[in-house]
Parts: sequence; structure tokens; C-alpha cells
Amino acid sequence: MTLLADLERIATLAEGFSPVDGAVSAVLPAEATPGKRSYLCAFETPDGSRSWLVLDDDGGVVDDRRDVKDTVSIAALCEIAEESAVGGDLDELLSQLVALKLTENPDGIAEAENAVRALQHAIGVPPQLASPARLDEIGAATRRLEQALDPAAASPFTAALKGAQGTLDELLDEVVGAYRAPFAS
Repeated sequence: MTLLADLERIATLAEGFSPVDGAVSAVLPAEATPGKRSYLCAFETPDGSRSWLVLDDDGGVVDDRRDVKDTVSIAALCEIAEESAVGGDLDELLSQLVALKLTENPDGIAEAENAVRALQHAIGVPPQLASPARLDEIGAATRRLEQALDPAAASPFTAALKGAQGTLDELLDEVVGAYRAPFAS
């Protein structure tokens, strides 16, 4: 089964947990632990309030607080990594590098172009499964590009991920506080 088919299956199952006046607004696939897939489901009411639920691969409710937090953390970190990778507009960056290559052809330009393409490949096309391996792949590809563009510069990507800790903490608090099922632990 493809990831898209899995998402559709889980979204249908999640609808059974939706509030009367709300609906499933997002389903994010994650594998915080290799081989243990889960899905972070967001529910939204017409007034804009949100609630959350994590379902396992069989569509059962995840009621372990640590597992829920792990799912939320890796899903959020992968989203942040995708958005933070060299400012996010890789197509524009690649077109600027190609133009620079045609006009000035500085040393290292081909390496930078290859690094952009590698990062585009690492990010891929949605939907993608959030996992520590995916986060590492995006981070390594981003760092390779950062070094190709300016080997002496500090990593803006690393700074963005470190700076996102407060946002991640707020999201974790929101999910735990508006979780649609009781926690077993």
C-alpha cells in the first residue's frame, strides 16, 4: 500500500473520532521508531479550535503519552526542516545558480547546483513519512549545500532547528492538552 493510500485509510478511520461539529483537517505520517508507524491527526471545528489524536498503523488510538510526544516531535521537526532548508525556495536558488554559471561560471558552481538537486531529492514530493532518518537526510543535504555556497559560514539550518524548540514545546503542550483520548501512561 502506498503512503497516500495509507493516509486516506487513516483519515477515514480518524473521521470516526471527530467531534460532531468538527472534521479531520490533517493527517501526518510519522515513524519516530523504525518500523512503528503512526499518524498525527488534527481535528478542527468551524470556530477554529483544534484537537488531536495519534493513530497507529492499524487505526488504533495511541494512548502512551511518550509515543504521542515522539510522533508529534518527529513530524514537527521534519516539517520545520523542510521549510528551513536554505530558505525553502530551492527552485529559485537553482535558477540563480544556473544564471550565475552562464554569466560568470565561478569555481564551485557545479558543486552548488548538485547540492541543490540533492536537497530537492531529499525533501521529495509530499506526502513524506517523517522519521529520524528523513530528518538526518534533509540535514545532511542542507549542510552540503550550505558548505557549497559558503564553506566558512555557520549553518542557518542548524540555527533554525535550534530556534524552533519553543514552537515545538508549544505544539507538544497543545497536542497533550487537547488530546481526544485519555492517556494510559
